Amino acid sequence: MSANDQADVLNDPQEIAERCAQAMWSTDHASQGLGMAIVAVGPGTATLTMRVRKDMLNGLGTCHGGFMFAMADSAFAFACNTHNQFTVAQHCSITYHAPPGEGVLLTATAKEVHRSGRSGLYDIAVTGEDGTLYATFRGHSRTVPGRHLGDG
Repeated sequence: MSANDQADVLNDPQEIAERCAQAMWSTDHASQGLGMAIVAVGPGTATLTMRVRKDMLNGLGTCHGGFMFAMADSAFAFACNTHNQFTVAQHCSITYHAPPGEGVLLTATAKEVHRSGRSGLYDIAVTGEDGTLYATFRGHSRTVPGRHLGDG
């Protein structure tokens, strides 16, 4: 890729978001280990899926809330890192609405609500294939030094 082509890529917000996600995914052993997959990313957005496995069930036979939190947190992380800046969670909260069972394919969709300076606010919905809302998550992010794609 020529220097001009690289400059054009780093001026395209969608391309930046996709490349940042690729850079993060390459070392995200936690999300991969839980069976998550990235469906889509864009500037300030990310959608991930994860199927509830038997080893994710609690004593009531439903998905342990910690796994849904981890999934929502991963979607949050990918969404808030789409602007070629290292961004970490500062505060997160989750509300559980229904307990998914084994085999349910969960989708976590993260959307940027506000971003200014070093802070960001993101809302994440965790839903099932049938549209059931299983959890809502709100994440506050903090930008820290570093870039995913170099100094570009």
